[in-house]
Amino acid sequence: MQTDVTPQQVASYRENGFLVCPGFLDAAELDELRGAVMDAIAAMSGSRKIAGPGADLNEGDEYYDRVFTQRINLWRISETVGRYLQSPDLGAMLCELEGVPAFRLWHDQAFIKEPFGNPTALHIDNPYWSFYSPSAISIWIALEDATVENGCLCFMPGTHKLARYENVFLREEFSALLDVYPEMRGIAPVLAPMKAGDASFHNGLTAHGAGLNMTLGRRAAMSCAYMPDGSTFNGQQNILPDDYFTALKIGDVLDNDAINPLVGVRR
Repeated sequence: MQTDVTPQQVASYRENGFLVCPGFLDAAELDELRGAVMDAIAAMSGSRKIAGPGADLNEGDEYYDRVFTQRINLWRISETVGRYLQSPDLGAMLCELEGVPAFRLWHDQAFIKEPFGNPTALHIDNPYWSFYSPSAISIWIALEDATVENGCLCFMPGTHKLARYENVFLREEFSALLDVYPEMRGIAPVLAPMKAGDASFHNGLTAHGAGLNMTLGRRAAMSCAYMPDGSTFNGQQNILPDDYFTALKIGDVLDNDAINPLVGVRR
């Protein structure tokens, strides 16, 4: 993994709320991670979205379920996926980008936008989660080419500076988020096509989305969200296991190593 970042890249990330890194994985790494992700997905039977302990989230037939095939916390059932997403070098890179001392893994997600898969409406990530932080960050790794035709990501630069912890559930109207944040209407989204092995990073408050898959092939990606160490519970369950969720009180530090392992510290 190419985890070194220049001061210019750090400055760009902090200004825009996202950063695209071509060639993040070399060819051998890409083959290994893509194979491990697909094997882990195949090992999950039924419609349950979360591997191992977690909230009872199941695939249905709503609009959101037709945006992409989603499987969560593959790190729990794949040593290889866990090794990549919990790499100390990757953790140190996240710390450099956000300027925080340490991160914990929040959850990973495999996203497969199937042929003719619906667009992913504009949204911001952090309000969905069980903690609020202006320094949460996600990585999105293209396991296959992500093109304008098959639904690459787009980011709205600078929106992490405008966003609050209000959001919309993903639905058919691509721009519904802008009803919550009308001040974002004048910001042009930046398309982010990526070759397989490229990666992007975005802040948990950066508005982003993805297009319709207008091809006969899938668009596969692996994503992972990271929580600054020391973050506290905000009352939302999101992906937390029922027994852990019910034991938490608002303000409790989310430092359970079995659920949110420490990933890396700042270099």
